[in-house]
Amino acid sequence: MKKIVILGSGAGGTMCAAKLRRELGRDWEITIIDNDEMHHYQPGWLFIPFGIYTAEDCEKPKRDFIPPGVNFILDEVVGVNPDKREVECQKGKYNYDYLIVATGCHPVPEEVEGLENWKPDSKSNEHTFFTQESAVALYKRMKYFEKGKMIFNIAEMPHKCPVVPMEFIFMADWFFAKNGCRDNIEIEFVTPNTGIFTKPIATKVMTATAEEKQILVTPNFDLSNVNTEEKYIESAKGDKIDYDLFISTMPNLGADYIENSGMGDGMGYVLTDHHTLQAEKYENIYVVGDATNVPTSKAGSVAHYEAEIIVENLLREIDGKEPKPLFDGHSTCFIVSGYDKAFLFDFNYKTEPLPGKFPFPGIGPFELVGESNMNYWGKMMFKWVYWNLLLSGQDMPLEPQMAMAGKHWPKVETE
Repeated sequence: MKKIVILGSGAGGTMCAAKLRRELGRDWEITIIDNDEMHHYQPGWLFIPFGIYTAEDCEKPKRDFIPPGVNFILDEVVGVNPDKREVECQKGKYNYDYLIVATGCHPVPEEVEGLENWKPDSKSNEHTFFTQESAVALYKRMKYFEKGKMIFNIAEMPHKCPVVPMEFIFMADWFFAKNGCRDNIEIEFVTPNTGIFTKPIATKVMTATAEEKQILVTPNFDLSNVNTEEKYIESAKGDKIDYDLFISTMPNLGADYIENSGMGDGMGYVLTDHHTLQAEKYENIYVVGDATNVPTSKAGSVAHYEAEIIVENLLREIDGKEPKPLFDGHSTCFIVSGYDKAFLFDFNYKTEPLPGKFPFPGIGPFELVGESNMNYWGKMMFKWVYWNLLLSGQDMPLEPQMAMAGKHWPKVETE
C-alpha cells in the first residue's frame, strides 16, 4: 500500500488530507500526525483581546475535521529522514511515499533580549496575541488599560499574516474610543519595514488611515532588546521608544526538527520551490502554509490556495506527470479597521493590491483596497466558512491563482 504522511493538522494539512482522500483510492493510506487534539482558528485570536471572540470560539476538536479513511496519530514529531522517507516520532516511526509538511510556525519571544523568560500574563506590560493563551492574557490587560502609551512592534519578518498588525492598531483605536479613553492613549506602530506595509499602493492607503486615527508610524526600527523594568524598546541603532503597554509579533520560527532534517532555511522553514510548492531538495515532499519559506503571507487564505495546488501536483506525480509551477503567491486578506468596517487586499508575488471588486469582477460583493461595511461582514463570516467549508476541502468560488479581471491600477495624481 502506498503511503502519504501529513505533518500537522492545521488549516493546510487538514485541507490537503480531505482533498486527497476524496481523490485517491483505498490503495493509498493517508496519515496525519499532530501533537495537539484541538484545532485552533488562528484568525480569531486577533479578536480575543477586544472581547469580540472568546477562546472557546476559536477552537474545536481536530478529530471533528479528520476525514473518514484518514489516520490521525497524536504524537510529537522529533525528526524526518528524507533519504529514508521516514518520520520519527516519540512513540514510533512512519514510512511514506509522499510527505506533506504542514507544521506551521510559532512565536519565539526568547529570541529577543529582555524577553528570555516571558510568559503570557495578564498583569504584564509585554504581550503578544499569536497564541490562544497570550490572546486571552492580553484581553485581560486591554480591558483595564485606560491611560498611557501603547506600542505595537513588528519584531522581525516573517511573522503570521502581515496585515494583522495594521488590523490590531486600527481596532485598538476603535476599542479605546468605545471605552471612552482614546484621548488618554497614544498608539504607535513600530516596524522594521520602510512603511506601515510592504506594498506601495496598500502602504499609501494604510498610512492615510493611520493618520486619520492619529496613530504614529515609526519605520526602519530593528528591534534589539526590550527593557521590561524601565519599559522601553531599543533598536540596533540605539533608538529608544517608551511604552506603558508593549504588544509584539515576536520573532517566529518553524519546527525545530526541520533544520536537523536538512530541509530548513536556518529558521525552521522548509526551503520550498515558490511555484510547485515542492521542497527544494526532495521532490516527494510538499510544503503548505506557514511551514514554507515562500515570499508571501503566512495566512489562512494562502494555505487554502497552496493546498489546492499541492493536491493537483501530487496527483500529477502519482500519474507519472511532472508537477506544474502553478502557485503565484496569491493572498487574500481582510483588514478590519474598526467601526464595523474593513479593507480587502488581493495580491501575489508580482502584483500588489489593486482596486476593484472581489471575488466576482464588477459585482463583488467586496471592495478591493477600499474600506466598507461589507468587507467587515465578509471577515466575520469567514469563521463559519472556515469551520464548515474550508477544512472539509470543499470547492470554493476562488481560484488558487490571482485573477486580474475586475482590478485596475489607481489613477496617477498630477498637479
